[in-house]
Amino acid sequence: MTAVPAASVRCWLSARDGGQRLAEQGAPTLAGAADTGLPRITVNTQRCFQSVLGFGGAFTEAAAVTWHALPVSERERVLRDCFDPTRGHGYTLCRVHMNSCDFALGNYAHVEQPGDFALDSFSIDRDRRALLPFIQAALRAAGRPIRLLVSPWSPPAWMKTNGDMNHGGRLKPECRAAWAQCFVRFIQAYEAAGVPVWGVSVQNEPLAVQRWDSCIYSAEEERDFVRDHLGPALAHAGLDRICIVIWDHNRDLMVERASVVYSDADAARYVWGTGFHWYGEDHFDHVQLVHDAWPDKQLLFTEGCQEGGPHQGSWDLGERYGRSIINDMNRWTVGWIDWNLLLDDSGGPNHVGNLCSAPLLVDTAQGRVTHQSSYWYLGHFARFVRAGARRVLCAATRQDLEAASFVNADGSAAVVVMNRTEAPARFVLCIDAMPGAAVDLPPRSIVTIETRAAAAA
Repeated sequence: MTAVPAASVRCWLSARDGGQRLAEQGAPTLAGAADTGLPRITVNTQRCFQSVLGFGGAFTEAAAVTWHALPVSERERVLRDCFDPTRGHGYTLCRVHMNSCDFALGNYAHVEQPGDFALDSFSIDRDRRALLPFIQAALRAAGRPIRLLVSPWSPPAWMKTNGDMNHGGRLKPECRAAWAQCFVRFIQAYEAAGVPVWGVSVQNEPLAVQRWDSCIYSAEEERDFVRDHLGPALAHAGLDRICIVIWDHNRDLMVERASVVYSDADAARYVWGTGFHWYGEDHFDHVQLVHDAWPDKQLLFTEGCQEGGPHQGSWDLGERYGRSIINDMNRWTVGWIDWNLLLDDSGGPNHVGNLCSAPLLVDTAQGRVTHQSSYWYLGHFARFVRAGARRVLCAATRQDLEAASFVNADGSAAVVVMNRTEAPARFVLCIDAMPGAAVDLPPRSIVTIETRAAAAA
């Protein structure tokens, strides 16, 4: 068979068996008579959907401390692998906690002084120890802006009904105005340190009573806080460019939550969109439902990781990422943010022992970074689907070929296809009027196929 010109079509593969990890393959062959009847993936680049903000992970105190403990060469490797736009994933969308989270070394708040409604004691000095230097180094490695989403896990303990940053509790009504001003002060302090902020979520997982940093908001409480305090506070401070994200919890209740907030026009006008996580049941249909009901609002995946330890060497881990990204993006999600960028080989540190996985794990004994399957799966999107890309029409004739397709601003197209079965899959890829290309996909693998117009090739 005649090969499709390598300059116009290139393929990168990661597979459980065989050792390929974002490994470039030979150009696919033109489909021939023997390929009649094979499954087909059809891409129509003229039918465009949402624009993509990007992909990335979370800067946490745990990740920062783990990064700082590495030898200089390994620290540079982490920055390159995650943020370099030519030699790494080129992350453009990340998240950071305001006050502590479970992946901090302990509880802390930026206003520790009880009753300090004027915020005279406000300080980000804790962040200057490890977190801010990590973010600043990432910005230098990226060499371009990173959209940073700020999320609180809990207000200061003195602002809460239970007097504790952990175990849920609620924001006291008399503290709402001061808490909104904490958002303003945090953004101003970070930007003064050279770290621009793109958006804020109201509260991480506002229906989860956790043994770690947590705070409960009903949908009505979140609506009222945005409408009466957070939105006006940001606007008054000249920060109305900051995107406000509601919910920031699992897909199961995102329709109900959006309905309450978006049904109030005065609250909805401040809200950019709905954030969601993957814990619990999948409910990909709920992502589509929120878009269909409120197409003027955006959708953002704000957190996901494999719970219950580091899961070193697990291939299922990467497949969970791939499945979520494909299904979420195909339902109008504009960006996908992983949880911790890196952790130690225990899946921590975590101040309550809530150990989890991360795409990069550090062998603390050797001072060496190890790449997990989730890192490679994320790369199949982040390296080829750049900020500003548009999702385009993509359909597979077989359900076990999970696929999504995008066109970048330079005209290049990226088609990502995943095979989670134990059998090899051969399919024909048809992009617009290009000749069909026959592609072989090994068992338990993912491929990114990049095409460029002849003039650009």
